[in-house]
Amino acid sequence: MSSKATQTQKLLLFRLSGNRLFGLGTLKIREILPFMHLTKLPHSHHAVIGTATFRGSAVPVIDMAAAVGYPPLTREEQEKASIIITDVQRQEIGFLVRGVQQIIEANWKHVTPPPKALGERAFITGLLDVDGDIIQLLDVELLLAKVYPESLNTDDVMLTDIQSGTLKSLNILLVDDSQVARKQLSDVLDRKDISYQVTSNGDEALQILLRDDELGRPIDILVSDIEMPGLDGYELTFNIRDNNALKQPYIILHTSLNSEMSLSYANQVGANEALTKFDAEELLQAMLRGTEHAG
Repeated sequence: MSSKATQTQKLLLFRLSGNRLFGLGTLKIREILPFMHLTKLPHSHHAVIGTATFRGSAVPVIDMAAAVGYPPLTREEQEKASIIITDVQRQEIGFLVRGVQQIIEANWKHVTPPPKALGERAFITGLLDVDGDIIQLLDVELLLAKVYPESLNTDDVMLTDIQSGTLKSLNILLVDDSQVARKQLSDVLDRKDISYQVTSNGDEALQILLRDDELGRPIDILVSDIEMPGLDGYELTFNIRDNNALKQPYIILHTSLNSEMSLSYANQVGANEALTKFDAEELLQAMLRGTEHAG
């Protein structure tokens, strides 16, 4: 490969409370709408304020401020707010935000992981400095898991003894900056007693790949998120494919984005497959296809 796999992404900046700026990748966004009449949903999470009609479908709307621990928007504030319609994890979800600011170009290499002091309950996956303003990138997967805890439940998948044994013999690496996604990935393999390594960012993943290759037990299958601080999934894939000395793993890019463009680009940088989160059956079937490559 002769060109660097650097893809800038557009981020929508918005506010939830006070002057703090938050960011969400525009590939997740279908549309931005002014506040509209919502239909109440009985027995729903306190942050779900109703459903909006979007292109003929009923879409749940979450008060994002309330979902992440800020005071919910008042009735008066709602009238001036915006609804961001997103397409993530195979579903359309609306997020009510206090105010939409602007759309900017961002390079994931400039995104830094959140400080560990924030703990695992922080709803951000990274920080980006834009002209002195610190943009917090929201962990939408964690937010949705808090509002819809049942979404964390992954279906068990039947494997034959031969399939299970084949996967157990491989060196598998999982990489995702979202703790929710890491848990979902881990649960699928834990149920089958399949061992694996897991990390939260592309830089560490690349070091593990290089280390294990040097130790003579190279990574056979890599399952990686796309949007990550530092080395994102695209560039991680490019760096692996551009290293002729490295035994090449079967690469599955695994993303909450439903965008055709993101999946197409995954193939361009050398990924074997690109899957939309989260379907345990699809993931294991992709890994089984990877066993043929490893063999």
